[in-house]
Amino acid sequence: MNATAIINRLERMTKLLPSLVSGLPLEDARWKPPSDAWSILEIVNHLVDEETLDFRVRVRLTLESPMADWARTDPEGWAVEKRYNEQDLEGSVLRFVQERAESVRWLRSLGGELGPESAAWTRAHPHPRMGPLAAGMLLASWQAHDALHIRQIAKRLFELASRDAPEYSTRYAGEWGV
Repeated sequence: MNATAIINRLERMTKLLPSLVSGLPLEDARWKPPSDAWSILEIVNHLVDEETLDFRVRVRLTLESPMADWARTDPEGWAVEKRYNEQDLEGSVLRFVQERAESVRWLRSLGGELGPESAAWTRAHPHPRMGPLAAGMLLASWQAHDALHIRQIAKRLFELASRDAPEYSTRYAGEWGV
C-alpha cells in the first residue's frame, strides 16, 4: 500500500473542497434536488463529521487497539439532528479544512508505520457485519469517501444548471444519454 500517496490525496482535499464551493450562494448550497438527496451544504457537514467521528477515530483505534469497540455512526441522523442544511457554508468548510489538517498531521506523525511493508496497516477491527476491516482498508476508504463526495457535489452543481434553466436541456454539456 502506498499510504503516503493516499495521505497526500487526503491533504489535497483541504484545497479542493473550498475551491469547489467557493463563492457558491447559500441558497444554492442549501438547494436539494427533487430526489431529496443531500444538498452541497449537507455534504460538506457530513464530511466534517466523518472526519472527526468516523475515519480518523476508527483508523486510530484499528492501529492502536483493533479489538476496541467503535462508537455508533449515524450519518443520516446527524444530518437532521445537527441541522446540516442550516449551517454556514464558509464555517463548515473551514471546520473541515482544520479537522482534515489535524488528521493529516496525525497520520504523518506515525512515521515508519506508514511504510508499504508495515504490518500496522494489516491490523484489523472485527466488524460485526462486514467482518475484519484492516487499517489499510480504512485509510484507502477514507480517501475514496472524499472522491465519492466530490462526485456528489459535482452532480449537485450539474443539477443547479438544470434547475436554473428548466426550459432547456443540458445534454449539450456532454451527457447525451441524459
